Amino acid sequence: MRILVTGGAGFIGSHLCERLLSQGHEVICLDNYFTGRKENIFHLMDDHRFELIRHDVTEPIFLEVDQIYNLACPASPVHYQFNPVKTVKTSVMGAINMLGLAKRVRARIFQASTSEVYGDPLIHPQTEDYWGNVNPIGLRSCYDEGKRIAETLFMDYHRQNGVDTRIVRIFNTYGPKMLENDGRVVSNFIVQALKGEELTIYGEGNQTRSFCYVDDLVEGFIRLMNAEAEDIHLPVNIGNPGEFTMNELAQEVGKAIGKDIKITHLPLPQDDPKQRKPNIERAQRLLGWQPTIPLAEGLKKTVEYFAKRI
Repeated sequence: MRILVTGGAGFIGSHLCERLLSQGHEVICLDNYFTGRKENIFHLMDDHRFELIRHDVTEPIFLEVDQIYNLACPASPVHYQFNPVKTVKTSVMGAINMLGLAKRVRARIFQASTSEVYGDPLIHPQTEDYWGNVNPIGLRSCYDEGKRIAETLFMDYHRQNGVDTRIVRIFNTYGPKMLENDGRVVSNFIVQALKGEELTIYGEGNQTRSFCYVDDLVEGFIRLMNAEAEDIHLPVNIGNPGEFTMNELAQEVGKAIGKDIKITHLPLPQDDPKQRKPNIERAQRLLGWQPTIPLAEGLKKTVEYFAKRI
């Protein structure tokens, strides 16, 4: 197939491009390099089935493709709060443009949504039928609400126009090719530990997250994109249900690097969720998917990557 990946030079997008090429597909990677990096995909440039286009999804584009993975959007608070209006535009206008393309060429289209649609959840773990507890006017809402509207658009294009859609809600993901300055907790901890600095923990460090290694996530993407089922158009959680407090994560990073770590505590940011853990029963039932790479093993590979960069 010929497959379009928007945000294909980003952390997750570049892993997806690699994986699709390894399966023999033609891949068109589209990125505006706001948070994506050319070096993430340099090694793919010699593959004649790989094509790179510098383009912003807020502008329409006309291509002939069989499948579209819409991943374009800054995904860490540091970057999506840098230009919140642009973040909303990327989620909303990007979804409209890509859905319009899918409708025109009858392509199957996949939306990378987020566990942030659940906000600071009042139920735990989060199932796909939970509507969330989101602040619509907070500092994070440019991202949270942008992704919620993208899901709305995908469902409406499916119901109104018969577009073949897929929606994944991504929980915290980590691995090689993360940006070292993206403000996400795994990259923050690893970079600080490698530099011999104190690890920054917000609040008491009892808030929890669930961390999925990027290879597991990409496997879930591809299974969802190619699955057939009656309710396949409804959102699917893809993440690792193993839950860790920030204090536990800090200790795991210390073990992966082989150093004793020191911690400094700072105040908790606004609207920071206290708990985040996916219920993945739907992914298990529809896709036969569940994560296979434990945190200790994934952190080791991620530390190796950052050690080379720093």
